Amino acid sequence: MLTVGEKLSLIKVRIQDNSEITIPEKGKKYILFFYPKDNTPGCTAEACSIRDEYQAIKKLGYELYGISVDSIKSHLKFIDNHQLPFPLISDEEKTLVEAFGVWGKKKFMGREYMGTNRATFVLDHSGTVTHVIDKVDTNNAAKQLLLHLQV
Repeated sequence: MLTVGEKLSLIKVRIQDNSEITIPEKGKKYILFFYPKDNTPGCTAEACSIRDEYQAIKKLGYELYGISVDSIKSHLKFIDNHQLPFPLISDEEKTLVEAFGVWGKKKFMGREYMGTNRATFVLDHSGTVTHVIDKVDTNNAAKQLLLHLQV
């Protein structure tokens, strides 16, 4: 997993409108929250928590993106179901999850599988990681994030 002080190389990704963006774009600050699956209870709680505090986060000058390996079609449904005001990145090729080190073994009900480990990263203007939240409280994800940003 990327740690505080590490710098992200440029990566091209697709957002839900199927346009391509490059992260990190020089001069922009980012919040990138990785989550396992659209429209699941924990991921919905996390996304809705961030939705509810989105304006407060934007006022701090950050570009915010949710990221999962789900398809664009799945993202569009997730956005529509929960009125999410921020873009979602479809990382079907696993470019970002692997670059950030959040793709790995998971265990659920005794079954092991590969998947996205939930984590939030904050990047400064130069693309350097300034904060990592690897134990995300899904119900209070935005408050947890805002506490880190006010340090």
